[in-house]
Amino acid sequence: MSAEQIAKKLWDLCNVLRDDGVTYHQYLNELTFILFLKLSEIKGFEEDIPEQYRWRKLVDEKDNKALFDLYRDLLANISKESSSASIKEIYENASTTLRKPVNLRTLITQIDGVEWYDEQEQDMIATVYEDLLEKNASEKKSGAGQYFTPRPLINVMVELLVPKVGEKWNDPAAGTFGFMIAANEYLKAKTDDYFTLSQKERDFQIKEAFTGCELVQDAHRLALMNAKLHGLESSILLEDTLSANGKKMKGYDGVLANPPFGTKKGGERPTRDDLTFLSSNKQLNFLQHIYRSLNKDGKARAAVVLPDNVLFEDGDGQRVRRDLMDKCNLHTILRLPTGIFYAAGVKTNVLFFTRGKTETGNTKKVWFYDMRTNVDNYGKRTLFTRLAFDGFAKAYTGGIGLEELAEQYEGTIDDKKRERIKDERWQCYSREEITDKNDSLDIGLIEDESVSKNSSLGEPIDIAKEAALELDAIRKELDQIIELLG
Repeated sequence: MSAEQIAKKLWDLCNVLRDDGVTYHQYLNELTFILFLKLSEIKGFEEDIPEQYRWRKLVDEKDNKALFDLYRDLLANISKESSSASIKEIYENASTTLRKPVNLRTLITQIDGVEWYDEQEQDMIATVYEDLLEKNASEKKSGAGQYFTPRPLINVMVELLVPKVGEKWNDPAAGTFGFMIAANEYLKAKTDDYFTLSQKERDFQIKEAFTGCELVQDAHRLALMNAKLHGLESSILLEDTLSANGKKMKGYDGVLANPPFGTKKGGERPTRDDLTFLSSNKQLNFLQHIYRSLNKDGKARAAVVLPDNVLFEDGDGQRVRRDLMDKCNLHTILRLPTGIFYAAGVKTNVLFFTRGKTETGNTKKVWFYDMRTNVDNYGKRTLFTRLAFDGFAKAYTGGIGLEELAEQYEGTIDDKKRERIKDERWQCYSREEITDKNDSLDIGLIEDESVSKNSSLGEPIDIAKEAALELDAIRKELDQIIELLG
């Protein structure tokens, strides 16, 4: 059975449990608790689990009520009785949403019956878990989409920032830790699963290279499990990056992030006292945190997903953009297509920048790539894959390709090579031209007859595309209803 088939089988179990009042998101948390116990048996770290709570104890208990009582006792006490830090964190404040003992029996029996290795003896459990996270994110009712960035986008951001062995990377809005896991997998592929490294280098990659911070406990729990399944012993803080706790998060060689959209609850400003422009707009605060957290060696870099309003907002938005372009070389902005995130119609971008050694004058020009204008809407009928980024990757690298970029990359961008790229979606604006536009970065979209400009916001509005998005959202809802009806 393939990883995809296993993930579907486990996900379909949620439909069996619906009459127990279990939501998709609650189900994934429940699966995480149970899968971790099975994982400890498969991976050989069962000694970290108190003996009375080990996997075989659950499987061998024949009485459903006694099994249910044992499971509830496990969730209440395992974090207190185990000496393992990861177990303490994963089971912190754990509780079950199941109410019927027979449903717990079903889950345990099904998970115990799965063959977690394929014919090539490849461990599939990490892949299965990532598939479950993706299914949870695509289920609108779960609300988990805000913690999940599409894998094709994550992968291209990692490839273009070129992580290197020995560097420290961070995600201050970690969600389920997808960015850091992708960076880890990227480097494992370059080093034969770290086999070519010394023991000291391997230990650094596993324990120190990738870190994160997540505010929501359920997402934090999933992130810890995801890291564990991928062989990482990463530090993932359960804290608010925009609180005083975030001040200690600095000294990074790279940051990859998709900060949460919206404003802080109640519109209040963050409690950080080290951000120059405190705003009720969370993205502006996260952006400041990110470029301030980078090392000032001229090589530290970041790629950050941000909504359109960050590009054109006046007041604090304008001041933050100026500060960013002073302190960093903001060399590339990717205008992403709509429909790739959980909220239909959300318009987003990826900002790529390198921290300068000085505090002013680091951005000379900004390159824009338009993946939005005259692009098909992505969904079930048009899949969003890595192939969608081929044109952008070619322009970004100046046509040299990802392998050569990885060999040559030292934190700088070759503008001369970029100038040779002939692509109408690829445009460049000097810092002076951006200044003339009041430091608005809401530019770089192809002029098209079907696109009109809203003069008050400067945000492109395409009525035909907006209507198509709404129709696509309706189609998705109908597809889900059909699936539920069977």
